Amino acid sequence: MNTLNVLDNAIERQVAQAEAYNLPDARGHFGPYGGSFVSETLTHALDELKEAYARYNQDPEFLAEFRDDLTHFVGRPSPVYHAKRWSEKMGGAQIYFKREDLNHTGAHKINNVIGQALLAKRMGKPRVIAETGAGQHGVATATICARFGLECVVYMGSEDIKRQAQNVYRMKLLGATVVPVESGSKTLKDALNEAMRDWVTNIENTFYIIGTVAGPHPYPMMVRDFQSVIGEECLQQMPVMTGRQPDYVVACVGGGSNAMGIFYPYIDYPDVQLIGVEAAGEGMNSGKHSASLQLGTPGVLHGNRTYLLQDDNGQIAETHSVSAGLDYPGVGPEHAWLKDIGRAQYVGVTDDEALQAFHDCCLIEGIIPALESAHALAYAAKLAATLPKDKIILANLSGRGDKDMHTVAERMGMNFYCRESCAVGAAAVAAAAGATQVVTLHK
Repeated sequence: MNTLNVLDNAIERQVAQAEAYNLPDARGHFGPYGGSFVSETLTHALDELKEAYARYNQDPEFLAEFRDDLTHFVGRPSPVYHAKRWSEKMGGAQIYFKREDLNHTGAHKINNVIGQALLAKRMGKPRVIAETGAGQHGVATATICARFGLECVVYMGSEDIKRQAQNVYRMKLLGATVVPVESGSKTLKDALNEAMRDWVTNIENTFYIIGTVAGPHPYPMMVRDFQSVIGEECLQQMPVMTGRQPDYVVACVGGGSNAMGIFYPYIDYPDVQLIGVEAAGEGMNSGKHSASLQLGTPGVLHGNRTYLLQDDNGQIAETHSVSAGLDYPGVGPEHAWLKDIGRAQYVGVTDDEALQAFHDCCLIEGIIPALESAHALAYAAKLAATLPKDKIILANLSGRGDKDMHTVAERMGMNFYCRESCAVGAAAVAAAAGATQVVTLHK
C-alpha cells in the first residue's frame, strides 16, 4: 500500500467530511463543544497557529515532508493483524488489531508530533514544549525535536514519572528536559496546566505540541487530522484482508487522539459502529475512574468545552486509572459531539479487566500491549464473545507495553495471573511471589 496515496485520499476526505458535518465550524465548535476559552495573552498565538495550519495543510512541500517522515521515519503504514487465536478462544467475532504499537517510538503519538513539529519549524519556533501522561507523547516529542534540532521541554506529573520511569529516561536520552509537576493530582491534567503556563510566558519562541484532541481550537481539529492516517490506512487494509470494512471499530479514550484517528475516516460509514473505551478504574460507582463521557457533565477545561469529571461547584475531580495515559478528567470535544449525536458509543473497562486483557494478549498472541490499549482489547474480546463468527471487530492497538512493565510488576505483587489450565498449585506459587490473590485468565 502506498502511503502517499493514503495521505492524498485522507486530505480529500477531511475536506469533504468537514463540509458535510461542519466539524468544526470556523470558531472550532463541534456542536456545543470545543471552541477557544483562553486568556487574551494566548489569543494571538492561537490565531498565528490557525493561520499557519490553514496555509501549510494545503502546501505541497509541507505535505510531502509529512508523508516522507511517516513512511521513512515512523515506518508507516502500520499493519492490520488478525488476532486469530484470541478470536478462536472467544468463540465469536473475528478480532483484528491496527498495530500502532509498531510505529517508531512505540505508539500512535508520533503521527501528530511530526505534523506539529513541522509547523514549529516553519513558524520559526526553536523551542518546543509538551505535556505527557504515559510518556509516549513526551518520547515522541523528544524524538522529533532531536531529529529537527529543536529545544524540548516536557511537563509530566510526578505520579506519572514514578509509573513511567522508563519513558522518562528515554526522553532524557533524547535530549529533553523533563519537568516534574507537583501540583494537584500530579498527573496529566496538572502537566497540561503547567505547559500552558509556560506557553503564556514564552509565546514568541515557543511552540506547544499538544498530544491529544483536546485544548483550544485549532488543536482538536489539527491533532485529529494528523492522526486520521490511522483510519485512512484501515479503509484500504480491511477490504484487502477481509473483503469488507469492519462491523465495529474499538479504541481506548483518554483525551482521545488514537480513537479519533481511527474513528474519523469511518464517521460517514454508518454500518461501522464506533466504540470508545474509557477507564472505569476500580469501578464506575467507586469514584476512582476516568470515565468523563459516561459520568461527566459539560464544562470548560484547558481551553475547550467538553465533558468533564467535576463536582457541583465546577471543581475538577481527581481521576484514577491503572494506565497513566487514560488518567484525565476530560475528553476531546469531538468525542463529546459524537456521543451526543449517537454516532459513537462509549463504555468502561476496569483496571482488572484491562490487566487481564494485557496478560491474555501476551499469552495468546505474543504481543505486549500498552495498558491504555489493553482497555480497548478487553472490550473487543468481551464483545467478540457475544457476536457470530462472521462479524469483524477492528481494535486500535495504540501502543506497546514496554513502558508499563513497572506498573504490571507492581500489580503482580497483589495479583498472581495464571491460565485456568495452570490453576492447580497457583496459590502456592502466588504466595511465594508475595501475591495476595490469584486471578484466573481465560483458557
